[in-house]
Amino acid sequence: MPLRYILKQFFLPPGLFLLLLLAAWWLRRRFPRLAAGCMVVGLGGMWLFSLPVVVEHSAQLLETEPALKETQWLDLNQQVDVIVVLGGGRELDDPGWGADQPSLMALERVRFAARLAKASGLPLLTSGGLHYGVPPSEAALMADVLARDYNLPVRWQEGVSRTTWENATHSAELLKQAGVTRVVLVTQAWHMPRSRWSFEQAGLQVVSAPMGFLGTPNGRPAGGWLPESKAVWQNGLLLNEAIGLLAYRLFYRGPAEQ
Repeated sequence: MPLRYILKQFFLPPGLFLLLLLAAWWLRRRFPRLAAGCMVVGLGGMWLFSLPVVVEHSAQLLETEPALKETQWLDLNQQVDVIVVLGGGRELDDPGWGADQPSLMALERVRFAARLAKASGLPLLTSGGLHYGVPPSEAALMADVLARDYNLPVRWQEGVSRTTWENATHSAELLKQAGVTRVVLVTQAWHMPRSRWSFEQAGLQVVSAPMGFLGTPNGRPAGGWLPESKAVWQNGLLLNEAIGLLAYRLFYRGPAEQ
C-alpha cells in the first residue's frame, strides 16, 4: 500500500505537473523545446485542475447513475435487503474527539445511509479496512458514528478491504453467508459506476444510491473560471476515478464474467 500511495502522488496531479515543471528546468539548456513543452503542460495542467468549471464538467462524465428520489426511499425494503455504505477515508487522532474519525467524505456517506435506513428500516453494512494496517477500520469508525449519532446499529462490518474491489468481494462474502444478495449501495456519485460494477461482479444485485454530486452548477463567481485550491483536490479525485474505472474493467473479473 505505501508504494501504491507514493506512485499515485508522483504520477497523478498535482505531483505530475510538479514533475513536468522540474523536468522543464532540468532540460532547459540541452533540450529547450522539450523543456518549453513540459513547462506549458505543467503550468496549463495546474491551471485547468484548479478550475471549478472543470470539476463540474468532468464530474458529469462519471456521474451516470441517477439519484434516488426521496419518494423511493420508503420502498427500498421491497427491492433490497441491506444498505451498504462504503468507507471514504479516516482522519487520525482528532483531538476534538479524542480518537480517529471518518473523513468528511465518509461522513457524507454515513449521513445519507442513515437517512435511507430510517426511511426504509433496512439493516446496514459498513465496508472499509485499515489504513496501512493500523486499527480501527473505516467500517468500525462508521459503525460507531451510526450507533452514537443516529441510534442505528450496524449488523455487518467488513473491515479488511483496501480497495473498492475488495469492498465488493469481502462484503459479498459476508452477505452471501447470511443469504443476502440484494443491496442498496451508498457512495459518492462519481464513485458509483466503479462501485456498482465491482459489486455486480461479486454476484450481488445492486440498487444505486449516489450522493455528493460534483457535476451540478458550481455556483462560483465568474462561472467557476477562477482558480480555487479545492478544485485541485476534486479534479484529482475525478481523474483517479476515471483511471480506476478503466483499470478495473481491464484487470478484474468476478463470477459474473467467468
